[in-house]
Amino acid sequence: MLTETTFTPWASLGGGILIGISAVMVMGLFGKIAGIAGITQGALALPGAARDRDWRIAFVLGLMAAPLAILALGGTVVQTVPTNLGLMTAAGLLVGTGTALGSGCTSGHGVCGLARLSGRSLAAVATFMAAGFVTVFVLRHVIGGL
Repeated sequence: MLTETTFTPWASLGGGILIGISAVMVMGLFGKIAGIAGITQGALALPGAARDRDWRIAFVLGLMAAPLAILALGGTVVQTVPTNLGLMTAAGLLVGTGTALGSGCTSGHGVCGLARLSGRSLAAVATFMAAGFVTVFVLRHVIGGL
C-alpha cells in the first residue's frame, strides 16, 4: 500500500542540525569522517582490529538510543518499512554493495564530503541520488503498490 510522505520541516531541521554537530564532533575529536558505514564497519571489527573501536561502538549505540530518548521525553517515533523480508534483504545487499563500490555512504559523502568541497563526493552524491529517484519512480509508478 502506498502512503504519502509527511512533511516534517521542524523535525527534519532538528535532525539535520544534530547530524551536522555529530559530523563536526567526530572530525574534531577523532580526526575521522563521520560516515556511518565506516563507523559501523569499525565497530563490528574483531576486538583489537580497530584501535579506535570504542568511540565507534558508542556512536552506533547513540544512533540506536536516540529514538528511545525521544520516546522517554514524550515524543513519538514513526518508522515504516516494507514487511517483505526478501525485498528488504535485497535492498540491504544493494546498499552495502553501493557503499563499498562508492568508497563511502550518504553521510560520509553527502554530509562530510560535500562540506569539504570534494569532487569525488559530489559525483557519488549525484549518482546515489539519481539511483534513488529512479528506484522510487519505478517502485511507485511502474511496479506500483510499494
